[in-house]
Amino acid sequence: MAELSATPPKTEDRPSALREFWFYFSENRGAVMGLWVFAAFVFCAAFAPLLAPYDPTEQFRNHILQPPAWQQGGSWAFPLGTDPLGRDMLSRLIMGSRYSFFVGIVVVCVAVTGGVIVGLLSGFAPKWVDTMIMRVMDIILSFPSLLLALVLVAILGPSLTNAMIAIAIVFQPHYVRLTRASVLSERQKDYVTSARVAGASKARLMFKTVLPNCLAPIIVQAALSFSTAILDAAALGFLGMGAQPPTPEWGTMLAEAREFILRAWWVVTFPGLAILVTVLAINLMGDGLRDALDPKLKRS
Repeated sequence: MAELSATPPKTEDRPSALREFWFYFSENRGAVMGLWVFAAFVFCAAFAPLLAPYDPTEQFRNHILQPPAWQQGGSWAFPLGTDPLGRDMLSRLIMGSRYSFFVGIVVVCVAVTGGVIVGLLSGFAPKWVDTMIMRVMDIILSFPSLLLALVLVAILGPSLTNAMIAIAIVFQPHYVRLTRASVLSERQKDYVTSARVAGASKARLMFKTVLPNCLAPIIVQAALSFSTAILDAAALGFLGMGAQPPTPEWGTMLAEAREFILRAWWVVTFPGLAILVTVLAINLMGDGLRDALDPKLKRS
């Protein structure tokens, strides 16, 4: 009688979660390009004081509205030209990336934290509490987001900190509704019932059992909210309700330069391009995250 082999047949190893994520993410070329641009944006924000050739508030009074280096009258001492006060445009753009990144990080962290907690409570709360929470969220969503942010900043006072608080409050309902919908979907599944029968507390059910399975859409929404936060902060800065001069925030730079748009195109064009490229890159990256994290979009 032949001796049975003790070693089981080899099976194909399942790829790691990170490798599987990168496989689906990298299929979207636009998302990969967006990731590289976003990485450059993060690098500029992290090392802005080292990369900027001058102090962003330093004024060179002999070089007011000097054009970019490749244009007649320009100089490589100021590659992107100077603004109406003689400040170096390149230095202000590089330092502005730090403010925009800071705004995105703070707004998304505050909005996600508050929205996820309220959404979890709403999904597990009695029906009357759930209804009350959702009606409050519906009231907030009924206002145009920028208008509501303007009202909040007008109440709190114009500053970059108050602008971030206002934008985070405006973003909260999106995370509340998204988290609540995911929780209601997950609560009906067998693993939640098993955990409840095993005696898991409600807090454990919410934060350790259900929440990890709701993170994929929240991560995608957070990536998209990052770009929207940068846009809203720039809009508030442009309207004079966000960062105040001489802060080198991109929206504030646009506001300071709008009267010179016909005389000096570069003082408006470069901050606008910085906002456009950054927001586009983050949106492309968010699209790739959706492809990689949504199981419905993955090919078998």
